[in-house]
Amino acid sequence: MKIVKRVLLVLLIVVISVAGFYTYQGYNIYKEAIEDVSVEEKVKEIKEATDNYVEIKDLPQDYLNAVVAVEDRRFYIHSGIDIISICRAVVNDIKELKLVQLITQQLAKNVYFTQRKEFTRKIAEVFMAFEIEKNCSKEQILELYVNTSYFGDGYYCVGDASEGYFDKKPIDMDLYECTLLAGIPNAPSVYAPTKNPELAKQRQGQVIKKMVKYGFLSKEQGNKIMEEDYYEQSDKRNGK
Repeated sequence: MKIVKRVLLVLLIVVISVAGFYTYQGYNIYKEAIEDVSVEEKVKEIKEATDNYVEIKDLPQDYLNAVVAVEDRRFYIHSGIDIISICRAVVNDIKELKLVQLITQQLAKNVYFTQRKEFTRKIAEVFMAFEIEKNCSKEQILELYVNTSYFGDGYYCVGDASEGYFDKKPIDMDLYECTLLAGIPNAPSVYAPTKNPELAKQRQGQVIKKMVKYGFLSKEQGNKIMEEDYYEQSDKRNGK
């Protein structure tokens, strides 16, 4: 029994040491990034560099609801890291941990770090998420997120994506278009409707399911949206 306890103690020490090492490395990556460009400077840089930057007041509420529902339903109440969602993923299925990608963390990845999936970089994102939450309102964070996300087909912000896919300003998107667009950034090369319309529709179905679950849509509204088709909608827009 004593041997087992000693082995467990040694394992615990090893785990804590490894975790501490990676946390230290991740913190250094974050520290270097924030010392190079502050959050305030980064926000200014994004707005100046994005030709088709869209303010949150010019985005449909249905689109904002869709983004929050599918990406981060507790966005407005957590401080950058959602411990409840992380714990739920650990309890239900450890594989779900990779799906817990909160909006603020994704923003940190979009504007400060590379897309390489390194463990230390993920830790750096956590530190940066806290920094962003400390310096920006929730509305600012959501606005920045949709203006720095890739939507496939060469569209690097919500304004370009709306005009490219639907030939309209974001504020004019209908419910079908809002739910379709909200799902694309999860995997742009896969869910771009011009490339994989069936997969895009499947992803849209996931968005709608989450919106119904969290009270943003009724089942009837969701079912009606899923009856529509991207290319049929495109023909209508072009008067065919």
